[in-house]
Amino acid sequence: MALVTGGTSGIGFATAHKLIAGGAKVAICGRDRKKLDRAASDLGALGIHADVSVESEVVAMVRRVIDEFGDYNVLVNNAGFGLFAPLLDTTLEQMQRVYATNVFGAMVAARESARHFVSKQYGNIVNVASTAALRGNAGGTAYSSSKFALHGLTECWRAELRKSNIRVMQINPSEVQTAFFRDRGYSARKLHAEDIADAIVGMLAMEDRGFITEMSVWATNPE
Repeated sequence: MALVTGGTSGIGFATAHKLIAGGAKVAICGRDRKKLDRAASDLGALGIHADVSVESEVVAMVRRVIDEFGDYNVLVNNAGFGLFAPLLDTTLEQMQRVYATNVFGAMVAARESARHFVSKQYGNIVNVASTAALRGNAGGTAYSSSKFALHGLTECWRAELRKSNIRVMQINPSEVQTAFFRDRGYSARKLHAEDIADAIVGMLAMEDRGFITEMSVWATNPE
């Protein structure tokens, strides 16, 4: 049983689809109610209308998953977005918006999920970061730094939660052909959302005695 944040499109949708195809019960969340309803219907998932940047909505979301499913043991922290601009043009408001979702939202979702997982002495958290979490780039003040922060959070949570049999993992996709990058043009040679979903499901499928702490996925030859 799993909760996938940002599950209405892209990597989140593809991951939910793969998990459900494997027999899992899955809840997805999204901010756009129409998109959420359509995605939940298409997937056969539980749709929860929630904005991860709002703490009270995340708390209610996790509580609903537990109430509806009775239990769950996987959180895929996928919700996120990016704003790209040079440092000289980046505003505090832009930084705060990106961090509210990519960092603070991920933290609250992980905190609330971990409370349940610790009580059961079992669980899995997969943080969807980015190769931008490994190396900064021009124009990445807001987005790249938020993924660096998520990387740091992943390491902290892993150190804290392993003793409760909770696996905290991170996946770093390079550029994926989703709506996130639609203005950069489509290329069949670049990664697809399904590629990252396959990797996430593979990480979760590993026997519980071990886990993949971090995985980076790059296109073989994106040109």
